[in-house]
Amino acid sequence: MKVSHAAVSVKPSLKNKSLGKRIWKNWELYLFMLPALLYFLVFHYGPMYGIQIAFKNFVPSKGITGSEWVGFDHFERFFNSYFFWDLLWNTFSISFYELAIGFPLPIILALAFNEVRNGPFKKSVQTVTYAPHFISVVVMAGMIITFLSPSSGMIVRFIEFLGFQPAQFLTDPAWFKTIYVFSGVWQSTGWGTIIYLAALSGVDPQLHEAAIMDGASRIKRMLHINLPTIVPTITIMLILNMGNILGLGFEKILLLQNSLNMEASDVISTYVYRAGLVDAQYSFSTAVGLFNSVINVILLVTVNQIAKRTSENSLW
Repeated sequence: MKVSHAAVSVKPSLKNKSLGKRIWKNWELYLFMLPALLYFLVFHYGPMYGIQIAFKNFVPSKGITGSEWVGFDHFERFFNSYFFWDLLWNTFSISFYELAIGFPLPIILALAFNEVRNGPFKKSVQTVTYAPHFISVVVMAGMIITFLSPSSGMIVRFIEFLGFQPAQFLTDPAWFKTIYVFSGVWQSTGWGTIIYLAALSGVDPQLHEAAIMDGASRIKRMLHINLPTIVPTITIMLILNMGNILGLGFEKILLLQNSLNMEASDVISTYVYRAGLVDAQYSFSTAVGLFNSVINVILLVTVNQIAKRTSENSLW
């Protein structure tokens, strides 16, 4: 029994010693990881301390610890408000609209790029499709407003030239979601192909050679060789997109938003901005933002579990 106790007591020290040796041996890699680790600790995990004001009636002069605890009052106020369902519907509808249109297009474009054999033409098209990604959100919103302006917009003038009556794109709520989604697709589709092209580079050329010998056409080889190869990547990207389904960036929505299209453009993130920064309702806006984050986490975990059970391709 004494020997076994000694062995048990020695094992942790040996384990810790081996861990220290591994860290010292690969100290360059750990040093390389340090900036990213500090970034997440300082800007993502550190601010979580302030989440508690969602359950308090936060008063800046009293601080977080001195403010009164109110429990779930702010959440109940948000759930019982008359604009709750409108915000939820706008957020979900824009997100799923964007996912339905924007998610498949990079995959299709990557498969098409992979089949192009003309080097200069392929590089030129890739550059043209990648370029909009580097346009800032403010510039993009300014371009949209300029192109769709009722008085001098290029697109409006072109529609009039064709003999049609242009719609009120910037003020009609029915057009807001389409404008938001398709402008985002134009800006991000080319950039989204990069990861799929990287996955397609791992396809074994011998598979294509064997398929050609069997008489398979280019379409069949694309569907039965290239597409199955990138399915794990597609699954991971879908999980990540679903986990951010309510995380719409409010910058472009806020820039395109006006009093006339508010019916369709007001989402949870813009409401949090108005409640928190404009109206200084810090506790209430934190509660709404926390609700948004919790829903995102639930969707992420749910979709990940579904993917894990059906295809064994998951984040964890």
